[in-house]
Formats: sequence, C-alpha cells, structure tokens
Amino acid sequence: MFAKLKQQKIFTTSLFVFALSLCILAGTLVSTTVAAKETQAAPDATPLVIPPMSRVANEFTELAKRVEPSVVYIRTDYTPKTTTASRRLPRNSPAPDAEEGDEDQMDMLRRFFGGQGGQGMPQPPSKRLGSGSGFVVDRAGYIITNDHVVNKADHIFVKFPNQDTEYKAKVIGTDKETDIAVLKISAGRPLEPIRIANSDGVQVGDWAVAIGAPFGLETSVTVGIVSAKGRDINGAAMFQRFIQTDAAINPGNSGGPLLNRNGEVIGVNTMIATETGTYNGIGFALPVNMAAKVYNNIIQHGRVVRGSVGVSFAKQTKAETFKALGLSGGVIVDFVQPGGPAEKAGIRKEDILLSMNGKPFKDGDDLMARVAEAPVGATVKVEGERMDAKGDGKRMTFDVTIEDRLKVYRDDPRVAGAREMPEEPAATATSTAKFGVGIVAIPEADRAEMQLDDKRGVRVSKVEAESFAEQIGIVAGDVIVSINRTPVYSIDDVRKVQATLKTGDPVAFRVLRNLPGPRGRTGGNWQGIYLSGSLPATE
Repeated sequence: MFAKLKQQKIFTTSLFVFALSLCILAGTLVSTTVAAKETQAAPDATPLVIPPMSRVANEFTELAKRVEPSVVYIRTDYTPKTTTASRRLPRNSPAPDAEEGDEDQMDMLRRFFGGQGGQGMPQPPSKRLGSGSGFVVDRAGYIITNDHVVNKADHIFVKFPNQDTEYKAKVIGTDKETDIAVLKISAGRPLEPIRIANSDGVQVGDWAVAIGAPFGLETSVTVGIVSAKGRDINGAAMFQRFIQTDAAINPGNSGGPLLNRNGEVIGVNTMIATETGTYNGIGFALPVNMAAKVYNNIIQHGRVVRGSVGVSFAKQTKAETFKALGLSGGVIVDFVQPGGPAEKAGIRKEDILLSMNGKPFKDGDDLMARVAEAPVGATVKVEGERMDAKGDGKRMTFDVTIEDRLKVYRDDPRVAGAREMPEEPAATATSTAKFGVGIVAIPEADRAEMQLDDKRGVRVSKVEAESFAEQIGIVAGDVIVSINRTPVYSIDDVRKVQATLKTGDPVAFRVLRNLPGPRGRTGGNWQGIYLSGSLPATE
C-alpha cells in the first residue's frame, strides 16, 4: 500500500515538474516573440544585400597603385639650440628675393613644415616635430623633398606606405633658393623610383594629381587641374616659378609629387595660398625640370653651383618705362652687391643692362637664368646704357667675371641661409679658442630695419650655457663690431681673430646692444660696450 502511494507520489511530482518546464519554455518563447516585435523599428523596410565585390577601375585608380611604392612619408624632430626670437626680413630689401619677401602676401603662402614658433617673446627650447612627403628618384635610395621639411632637423625618418619600418635618412644636400632637399636612405633593397616628365610640356587645363601625407595621413590622393604656369609669387625665392593647381594640397603634402595623368612627376608640391593654413583652392609646385637640375647639382657637388654678377632689379618693369627711355627693353639695376662682379666691372645702380655676349635680355628672369647657368670664372660681355648728366643714354660694355652666387651673397641669409658659426673642436693649449656663441651676418636691409648705422658687425644668435661668452656677459641680440680692436664685418672676420687666440689670452669684445628707451622702446637705441675676459681652458 505504502509502496503504491510512494510510486504515485513520484509520478505526480514528475508530472508537475514536466508541466512547469513546459510553462517556462512557453514563457520564454512568448517573451522572445514579444521582444522581437518590440525591436522591429521599421517592419516595412527591406534589408540591404551587399552584392559580390567588383572593382570600378579608372585611370586615377591605376595611377595611384603604380606610384604608391615611390611616395614616402617623412617625419622629423628638432630641438632648438637657442631661445632667441625669430627675425623677419623687411619688405623693401634690395638684395635677392627674400625668403619671406612681402609679408602681407607671405602670411597667405603657408609652407607645410609647421611653425617654428611665432614672433615676440623668447620660447624655452623644446623638441618640435614636423612631417612632410617625398618621392624616390633612384633605386639606390635617393629621395627628393622640400628643404623646409628637413631644415634644422636633428633626426629625419622615412616611411613607405603600408609598412611599419622607418628608415633614418641622411641629407645629401639642400638648395634654399628652390626649397629642394635630397635625402638618402639605406633600405637594404632596391627601391622603385618614380618617373619624371618634362614640365615644359605642361599646359593649363591638364589633369594634376597630388600624392602625399597631409596631416600625417599617408598616401592621400587628390585630383585637380593645372590652373596656371610660371607663377611668380611675391615672397618666393629668385628661382621659384611655380605650377599652380587646384588639386587639394595641405600641410604634410610638402615635398610630395604633383603628377600628370600618366603618373609622371611634373612638380614638387611646395606651398599653398591660404588665410587659414589649410587648403583654400590654390597650391603651388616647383616644376620638376628645375628640381631635376638642382638634384643633379647636389648629387655631383653636394650643393647647387650658380653663377652670379651681383645685381638686383625690379621683377617687373612696364613697357612704357623703356619706351619713355628710348629703349625696347632691358634690366634696370636697382642694387649692386658691394664687392661683387658687377661692381668690379663698373656697373652702377640705375644702369640699364641690355644684353650678354650679344644676346638681348628678355627681362630680369632671363638675365638671372643665363647668368646662373654660366660657368663660374667665365668672363662675359654685358652691354648696357647709362644716363649722363644731360639725360642722354651712353652705351657701355662691361667685362664681367662670373662668380659663385653663394660666394657673392655669402653673408646674406636669404641666399646662403642663416648660417651660424659652427662649433669648434675642443681647444687645447695651442688650438684655436672657443667663444661659445652662434653668429649670423646682418644684411644691409636688416640694418635699416634695426636702425643700426654702424656698417660693422655680426649678430649674436645664441649663447651657450656656461661658455666664455656667457661668463663675460654677451647675450643673444648683441652685435659684435670688433674683437681686440680688430673690426668685424663678417663671420670670416670672427674666425680669423679666433684662430690667433689660445687659452689664457685676454679678449675684449666691442658690442652694440639695443637698450630700452623711453616707455620700453628699443628701436635704434644702440649703446656700445666692452665685454672682456681671459679665455679659460677647455676640458
């Protein structure tokens, strides 16, 4: 009896558990169905179906694939060695085209390396990062980019698209006047050089493709057209005549290639016209023919060797001016470089140069191009006309010996760069002494802006900590006009005096310092002081 009741109880319990399980399962199904109905936001919508992959090819797609292995991303870092504020060149400089040129327009022509600091108060040294683009032109690892991308960089790294490896780059040479630099990397394998075109064949309206790393976004491709040729921009250097394009170019594109529809380089992206620092519809690229000439000079000589006669002139002179002077054309001399070939030959300011070796000058650009390509040391016959006291033109012929442009303008930072006196080797008892200063030349135009009447002097750009110069009180911004009574007109003058000194010798610097005047003004308030001491031994 009890066994039967126990069996029946077990059966009833099992039946109850089974029924409860069915209820739970049913509840779950009902809840799921309800939830599904509640999450169906658009019950009348048809789901999208992704079709099988297919490629829509066009000429730009193939172009991008073909040149991608030849375009590189460049990363740099730079730690300033000085805390002095940067300088701006005056607008009316008579020397060759200034690096900054017309400030109003150059405020719009932003280079892409990124700021090196603004004007005004000194900034503490800190590592600064930069980036740009470039392209391979030789299987051995030679790369073309912009000088302003790598200028002053302590370290330069090159990276190829879709690769993690970075290669340390060496600067083979640079050319400030075209903003071109040549780098070399050792990749351990042959690289894929890009093809170049003849940029003389470029026409307005041609397709233009820019490839680079704007804002560090590698292998970015933009397309536009060539909107102008031979563009001469106020503030550009003497040998820069640009291809203008509306292909989008932004910070980071600098140094990258501008291509034609065949994937051949027609230019090197260099600057943009902008009020915001980013793309506003107009970009400029240096024609590749000029870049190729610079590259060939650099790999042969380490720098570009150009001829010069040492004259400056207005970029554009109206035809009416020459007509009024009874001439059909020529080049009116605005400035003659002191000690240069033209001055030695007797050429003066306001002379009108008409021809060289019997071939008339089309304009000033023609004169510069022909002189630049003339062999250094060659003597050329320059025909000109000079107005006498009565206003009559007198024809004259000058025998001018071509000199190296870098030598003619060796103290002009707009041509030679803002060269600081490099560090000397550690001094010994008989070696040359070490002052611990960096110095730069002062062009005549800058002297006028600084209201500095003294024709002597080089400007102190930096003073090393705990150096002899710091100990005796020299500060950045001082102008050194003499050392031990020996006049200083150039960096070389400082070197010559330095070479005669040794440890323990007394040294007296005569410096000009721009002291604050009324209400804190410093313009033109130059005071001369002597700063002296005995040269300490160098460890």
